[in-house]
Amino acid sequence: MALIGMRDVCWGFGEPPLLENVTFQIGKGERVCLVGRNGVGKSSLLKLLGGEMLPDSGEIWRRQGIRVAALEQDVPAGCDGTIFDVVAGGLGEKGRVLAEHSRICRHTGTGDNPLLAKRRDELQHVLDADDGWELLTRVDNIVSRTRLDPGRRFADLSAGLKRRTLFARALACQPDLLLLDEPTNHLDIDTIIWMEAFILRHVKTLLFVTHDRAFLKKIAGRIMELDRGRLVSYDCDYTSYLKRRQAALEIEETQNGVFDKKLSQEEAWIRKGIKARRTRNEGRVRSLQKMRAAYRARRRKIGIVRLQVQEAERTGKLVIEARAVSFSYGQTPVVRDFSTVIMRGDKVGIIGPNGVGKTTLLKILLKTAGPQTGSVRHGTNLEVVYFDQLRAQLDEKKSVRENIVAGNDFIIFNGQKRHVIGYLRGGADF
Repeated sequence: MALIGMRDVCWGFGEPPLLENVTFQIGKGERVCLVGRNGVGKSSLLKLLGGEMLPDSGEIWRRQGIRVAALEQDVPAGCDGTIFDVVAGGLGEKGRVLAEHSRICRHTGTGDNPLLAKRRDELQHVLDADDGWELLTRVDNIVSRTRLDPGRRFADLSAGLKRRTLFARALACQPDLLLLDEPTNHLDIDTIIWMEAFILRHVKTLLFVTHDRAFLKKIAGRIMELDRGRLVSYDCDYTSYLKRRQAALEIEETQNGVFDKKLSQEEAWIRKGIKARRTRNEGRVRSLQKMRAAYRARRRKIGIVRLQVQEAERTGKLVIEARAVSFSYGQTPVVRDFSTVIMRGDKVGIIGPNGVGKTTLLKILLKTAGPQTGSVRHGTNLEVVYFDQLRAQLDEKKSVRENIVAGNDFIIFNGQKRHVIGYLRGGADF
């Protein structure tokens, strides 16, 4: 039985629209992966299904009473409190009451503060009358199953642990359909493996977007591709999808070639002049006008980007030298007596579970944070390009050109050697 779907949905910022006459449906028990290039509208489609946006035209239908929950691609602003508070927030107003009751109960001075004690009793009465304690059991259960510490502050978590918390928040309402946008972003390898097993065991109906091919192959039972505004469904695994997609592109290329050849012949004919303006040829002229309009409306396949970095004057061989570096958060050591040398040409990966301090170590090596003991030395004439994990250096109010020229995420040095010593991209598998 179908749970949700679209009929002839169009949506976009201009012409042509990002989504053009999109039609599909998702049945109960399906695990569907939405694939496509960056910027084609995959996240927008998820937001339309989740009710965050309205289509320009067409219809989005849902089975009556269906519960839909979503995990967004980025960590949203405004999440505060403990992990328990954030997860309980996924239950709506009841969850917020539960979270507030939990915060007051954790306050050591509640018994001595009559206002807090009164508010606690009011919230307890609401929970007693509205099956709130069942929700408490549900939140505790989902926090335990997602291997989270309910008492930790959300703001202090690493990006990966924040994503895991938001995943638990989406699961808390026991959705009939779960929407996941790049669920493996920022997650360590062990957590991705855990998430795969958890979804296969506990999540029945799922629509997700990912560029992680291993995750896609493990989870997806059907693949939908969004390309140039059109949505095509492939009821097969990823390997079969690649073969079918290539065959479809070859057929499209052949058909376009036949069309272009016919158009060229008609254009040559119309240029002959007077013969084309005779009454008996007016139909042929109208046909040519339609062909011209169809050619202009054709949405061509986006080409493959090829980047070539030109090597100019070289700097010294040393890039970074760290000696006996140590750093701690309070009593928790992150790095202890760490020493390393990175030379020109080295390609170094920093791996480890979420929250152990990989980003902190990278910042120390980049000298954007100082070690508590030890030293870090950079090579001579070193220019650094740093793409941070949450893209905090990008100004969303500026254009792409303005960010490239003024920002630090992408720096173009004309005639100078570049050393890339840090690149963090959470969870993506290419």
